[in-house]
Amino acid sequence: MITKRDFFVTILLFFLTNFSFAETRNVEASHSTSLSSVSLNVKFAYLTDVHISVGTTNVEDLENSVKDINTMGDIEFVILGGDITEFGSDQEILLAKSILDKLTCPYYILSGNHDSKWSESGCNTFAKVFGYESFDFEVGGIRFIGCNSGPNMRMAPALVPRESIVWLDSLTKAIPRGTPVIFVNHYPLTDEMLNYKDVLNFLSRTNIQLALCGHGHNNRKLSYQVPVSPAMTIRGAMGRSNLRAGRASSGYNIITVADGKISMAERMNGVTLSPWNIYNIIAQNKQVAAAGSPSATASSTDQKQNSKSQINQEEQLNSTGKLNSGSQIKPLWVIQDNTDIGSGATYSGGVVYYANTAGVVKALDAKNGSLIWSYKTGGKIFSTPAVSKGRLVVGCTDGYIYCLDTKGGLVWKVKAEKSVLPAPAIYKEIVYIGASDGVFRALRLKDGSEVWRYSGIKGFVEAKAYVDDEGVYIGDWRNTFYAFNSKTGALLWTWTNKKQNRMLSPAAVWPVKAHGKVFIVTPERVVYALNAADGKELWSANGGREAIGLSSDKKAIYIKTMQDTVFAWSAVSNVATRVWSSFSGYGYEIAPSPITTQDGLLLIPTDKGNIFALRESDGKVAWSYNFSIALINYIQPLGRHRILVSSMDGKVGIILLNTGL
Repeated sequence: MITKRDFFVTILLFFLTNFSFAETRNVEASHSTSLSSVSLNVKFAYLTDVHISVGTTNVEDLENSVKDINTMGDIEFVILGGDITEFGSDQEILLAKSILDKLTCPYYILSGNHDSKWSESGCNTFAKVFGYESFDFEVGGIRFIGCNSGPNMRMAPALVPRESIVWLDSLTKAIPRGTPVIFVNHYPLTDEMLNYKDVLNFLSRTNIQLALCGHGHNNRKLSYQVPVSPAMTIRGAMGRSNLRAGRASSGYNIITVADGKISMAERMNGVTLSPWNIYNIIAQNKQVAAAGSPSATASSTDQKQNSKSQINQEEQLNSTGKLNSGSQIKPLWVIQDNTDIGSGATYSGGVVYYANTAGVVKALDAKNGSLIWSYKTGGKIFSTPAVSKGRLVVGCTDGYIYCLDTKGGLVWKVKAEKSVLPAPAIYKEIVYIGASDGVFRALRLKDGSEVWRYSGIKGFVEAKAYVDDEGVYIGDWRNTFYAFNSKTGALLWTWTNKKQNRMLSPAAVWPVKAHGKVFIVTPERVVYALNAADGKELWSANGGREAIGLSSDKKAIYIKTMQDTVFAWSAVSNVATRVWSSFSGYGYEIAPSPITTQDGLLLIPTDKGNIFALRESDGKVAWSYNFSIALINYIQPLGRHRILVSSMDGKVGIILLNTGL
């Protein structure tokens, strides 16, 4: 039954999806940027980690803060530093906006990991509802700049999106050297965020006064060393969560710039407490001039650091006897896109196909990576393209499933009611794909006509389904796993892990199947073997998160745990039987990307840009390779000792392997 709330949410989202939105919010500067002629003076409220969730006290906490801010006549604006919602749902985002719109002063807002990782819209709704994904404005003689940080859709450490990095690079070159700057981002500028070095290097070009963040839920003074100029530090501050949890009440920070100082004071129950943090204004940071312009060196510096890290890692593996000394890994070619790539690349007929978060599908010559053609969609893409019979199919957050020919022409597109995030599975010329509208579809590859649909999906679908003659298998973000008849769409069975927390759902895992069993792993760190015929749980075992793979002989499944270890479990046995375990040395690891196999090796993608290759026979590390700084997506084996790789920070390439086995 459709409630009134659902009806109005649907209507509002319809209008939102039919109007464009700005990527950056700009406010015309009305104050001089010369510190010699202007006394800096501004007072604003800083809220972060609001975590709006329907039916919780978090809603009341935000409502109370908004009411309190409105009683204060001297607050010029409000900044919200991320984690505005708990689960990134459209309903939560719209509810947060309805509350924030009651503010009597302007507000500027950024998303955090809770808004982006579990976003049913693929991060589109946040941008469309609030109108931007980064901001740049000037008040009281101070330049305020801020940008979002993921992870966007894929579980991984935080990452400022590639497009925001390009924007920040350009902006910090253009800001006059003497202009005082306050930067805002959800995460601290530490290794919690993979490209924090770039951000610090860019900010060091400016007269940076303060870097604000949230995420840690507590007030805290911070200090960051600039990689390009180690003698220079940037002052930071983390703001408390707006939530009442563990405190006397909900609350936020009042930040005042006056009399040559920046002060931060907590406000609770209508009372502003004594400042917990005071910084002197830097009239002209001489270290800025000393740092020069790092723009030309920032990227190359990180590349050198990455290369050095790889060499050190290989030396360490050699010293422990884990790295095969005959191994050689080198790129045939690698290209850097100007935006993030949140999905795997695909190879077919001498061409590499991939899609980026700017919504562009691209075809590259597999020999050298040169662009053959591109096709622009209407939204972000997190769907790994599938190619079959001269057709390419991909889902998009604009709500369409696209089918292109291999020359880049549109063959057909099918409209869903919400974003289409998953990779399509093509089996016997039928496209199987879920979406965020509660519908799973089977479409004819030839013309997009519907074969069947199942409209009872409880949560949104993110992963690629496993399909064979016996069934279609997929999970959702409501703790449910489904099996359908692949020909008719009839529901065969459902399974649930019976968890109340939606974040423990079997939704990001690409299922595998062998010997009458479907295998999945969930964020609760458990692997399950389910009877493919009826969904009954045959066995479960601790370990893993969302990454799983099937051995080349289909006799074992591979599970990557969250700390250094990979398990091989028997796919044949009806009880949990471990084949081997391997301490692989990849560290803390949460990438949900599937595990693939080639040349007697299993290829382990990681969330920090490294690929680990383990021998299928015993799990021993054969080699490791540093491809980028960010999440490795699906790795496609190409044969002839070649693999196709893409990463979240916008890199795509073909890697040549000489295994030495």
